[in-house]
Parts: sequence; structure tokens; C-alpha cells
Amino acid sequence: MTKKPVRKAVKPPIAVAKEAARGLELRALHRRGGTEIGVWRAEGLKARTPLDVSELKRIRSYFARHEVDKRGKDWHNKERPSAGYIAWLLWGGEPGREWVEAELKKRN
Repeated sequence: MTKKPVRKAVKPPIAVAKEAARGLELRALHRRGGTEIGVWRAEGLKARTPLDVSELKRIRSYFARHEVDKRGKDWHNKERPSAGYIAWLLWGGEPGREWVEAELKKRN
């Protein structure tokens, strides 16, 4: 029986860190969007803290559950973005979703 190689934790790309930082800024400005867990996640992404496979799966799960939020009112309203949009950014935004999918695909 051959063992699969153990993959090391991976550092989030700069684009993901920027989206998370923007989410933190918007949350502070508008005082809404995301949970304490979302803020914690954003701080880690912003710092580009390496993530293991279980963390990548949690992020993928967030995006899968919240895809529906994109249909909400004020999703991309620059003056008053929706809480869902802010939360989405906290988890890395579109670059985060794409990165997590790509990383998990490499591991299968």
C-alpha cells in the first residue's frame, strides 16, 4: 500500500489577503458583515497565515453556503455594500473561492 504524500500548509495569495483586508475595512466602516469567526478568518488571510487542508475545506464550505448571498440587495453597492458582500470579502472574496478550489483540486 502506498501512502499519499503529506501536503504542507499553503500560504494565501496576495489577492486573497487584499480582499480580506478590504472586508475588514468595510466591516469597520459600516459596522456590519460577518461574524467573529469571519473576522478571525480575515485576519489570518490578511496576514497570509498558511492553511492546511481542513482549513481550506472550511473556506470552501463557507463559499458554497453563501453563494446565494450574491443575489441579495446591495451586493456591489459601493456606497452601502450588503452585509453578505462584506462577509464574502472577509473569507477572501472571489480570489479566495478560486484559490481554495484550485488548492483542493491539487490534493485529490
